[in-house]
Amino acid sequence: MQTSPATTSAANIARALDWPRIETELATRGCATTGVLFSPQECGALAALYDEPGRFRSRVVMQRHGFGQGEYQYFANPLPASVTAWRSALYERLAPLANAWAAAMGQPADYPVDHASYLARCHAAGQLRPTPLLLRYVEGDYNCLHQDLYGDLQFPMQLTVLLSRPGEDFTGGEFVLTEQRPRMQSRAEVVSLAQGEAVIFAVNQRPVAGTRGSYRVTMRHGVSRVHSGRRHTLGIIFHDAR
Repeated sequence: MQTSPATTSAANIARALDWPRIETELATRGCATTGVLFSPQECGALAALYDEPGRFRSRVVMQRHGFGQGEYQYFANPLPASVTAWRSALYERLAPLANAWAAAMGQPADYPVDHASYLARCHAAGQLRPTPLLLRYVEGDYNCLHQDLYGDLQFPMQLTVLLSRPGEDFTGGEFVLTEQRPRMQSRAEVVSLAQGEAVIFAVNQRPVAGTRGSYRVTMRHGVSRVHSGRRHTLGIIFHDAR
């Protein structure tokens, strides 16, 4: 079967990432940056899709639901070629780690090796709606701490790609991740990204090695208030929604 240029490019870049570092940081912090994945031109083209409503299945205004302030739109099928390519390429690299996490938490370690097979499992469970999304924030906007669950089946990691230029297109608007360990206060991580760079992070729970074996910590993520300008991000979630 012939592959598209987007698929080949994503697979090649994904293969060249520093996976030992990424896996170590995911294990110790619950998140890891990738370095730049998308060129400025690719970032601009993806951000421009926000104003093409035919590309999306739904639009959410955060303040109407108590999610924060700002808005986002979920892509409809077919997804943009680059989003599909990156979703597949990164899933294949993260699936072994997802299985290791599941085993450590006493869950079935049966994530399939390719994303198409995992999506088939989601669809069989009634999770049919695509979850990749574009988010737009302007001055004063923010995103409350939350989890992107969407159904009974959840891949344990996801990523956010910054499409705008920090310090030029916007100021503020930092990615924030919190971790709640049993009987301990929450710990926060603030992640600064370059344009085109992604942060991979835990969706819900992840294992942490303790003196008596692994235990679970609960993760949530959000975005601090944007001080000026306009901020676009791409969210890639590997499970589909009910």
